[in-house]
Amino acid sequence: MSTAISPTAYNYKVVRQFAIMTVVWGILGMGLGVFIASQLVWPQLNLDLPWTSFGRLRPLHTNLVIFAFGGCALFGTSYYVVQRTCQTRLISDSMAAFTFWGWQAVIVGALITLPMGYTTTKEYAELEWPLAILLAIVWVTYGLVFFGTIVKRKTKHIYVGNWFYGAFIVVTAMLHIVNHISLPVSLFKSYSAYAGATDAMIQWWYGHNAVGFFLTTGFLGMMYYFVPKQAERPIYSYRLSIVHFWALITLYIWAGPHHLHYTALPDWAQSLGMVMSIILLAPSWGGMINGMMTLSGAWHKLRTDPILRFLVVSLAFYGMSTFEGPMMAIKTVNSLSHYTDWTIGHVHAGALGWVAMISIGAVYHMIPKLYGREQMHSVGLINAHFWLATIGTVLYIASMWVNGITQGLMWRAINDDGTLTYSFVEALQASHPGYIVRALGGAFFASGMLLMAYNVFRTVRAANPVQAEEAAKIVVVGAH
Repeated sequence: MSTAISPTAYNYKVVRQFAIMTVVWGILGMGLGVFIASQLVWPQLNLDLPWTSFGRLRPLHTNLVIFAFGGCALFGTSYYVVQRTCQTRLISDSMAAFTFWGWQAVIVGALITLPMGYTTTKEYAELEWPLAILLAIVWVTYGLVFFGTIVKRKTKHIYVGNWFYGAFIVVTAMLHIVNHISLPVSLFKSYSAYAGATDAMIQWWYGHNAVGFFLTTGFLGMMYYFVPKQAERPIYSYRLSIVHFWALITLYIWAGPHHLHYTALPDWAQSLGMVMSIILLAPSWGGMINGMMTLSGAWHKLRTDPILRFLVVSLAFYGMSTFEGPMMAIKTVNSLSHYTDWTIGHVHAGALGWVAMISIGAVYHMIPKLYGREQMHSVGLINAHFWLATIGTVLYIASMWVNGITQGLMWRAINDDGTLTYSFVEALQASHPGYIVRALGGAFFASGMLLMAYNVFRTVRAANPVQAEEAAKIVVVGAH
């Protein structure tokens, strides 16, 4: 037996590109979020222009934070993790490069078309057919790069994080392609192949599983690599991680109908969605507990390591969001919460608390390693970022909980003669203070991203990429 050092380093270039764009799109997407939150406080900020109205900028905000910020974080971390855990370079540098530039092209396309009003009107699937086709091509290429790298792995074992990334890639492709089947009638207008309640069901099968696989399963792949790495402890229970994986992907796909309670969807489908959502609590909390327990014997590190704090607090928000979601799926709770700001608060408990925080922690972990540095330029700035993000998230979700319950109770209040006690405008006036707090919370969170950008800039400027490439030389043990 001999040890040989391969001359081929990991492909860190594409990981660096995605990591940097995660920060860039994070600032743009979250900054736009603060702007549209401010439009609900001060409607004058709509500027009386069609392309700066809330109705057009809101889908741009969701696309930027989910697909631009979250997507770049997933691409970058998955390419990083799959190479390091499989001890092999990405199967194709050119295909990996195509996924980077293709993904940026899709996002730029969204930046141009959504403010112009070109939209399918489907939640999280607004991009019209030319961009949807480009996205599908990029995504299939991504799958080929990821699974091709796993096939040529030097390790016998496929690490659990790669199972989560793999499921997220396969299911996202399926969701996107099926939901986007449509008849184009012009370059920027198409009509869905489905009609009525069927269209609604397929849309929320897509919409909820975009949350379930894009925004949960993919980021759990991130959690299973970066939490043990940053804590310098093995994952608490590898067996639990496997049970977590199979239970999660088996159950999540059925939960979509809970978005359509009290609609034209058949009652049995609504009930099935509700029951599956409640059962989903078990694997979700299994994963959260597995991540938390990984810190056994390492809790003291939270005092001095703000990166680990990001990762652990993201798990706390994951646990909270995945408790709140099943509760909101119960029909009686949903009758109060649906169409209110409570839903917006729930989404952002997951988006800011779970998705953004774990992404930020993962990027802070990767950047020094990608650029040949010992650590980030400033630990103090990471600490400040952590508190801005945490305080911002709490302000955001608490204000939306209060608003949502207020709205739900006001909308259902009736007088003795059966007329509504409150007009819609009165409910809107009661929501106004909450909108101010929400905009403030969002501003806190977005300002933290500016600190991150400065910290990353200073780290990269002092970088030694050659040293990073040298450190990434792959050690292959075997007979030669």
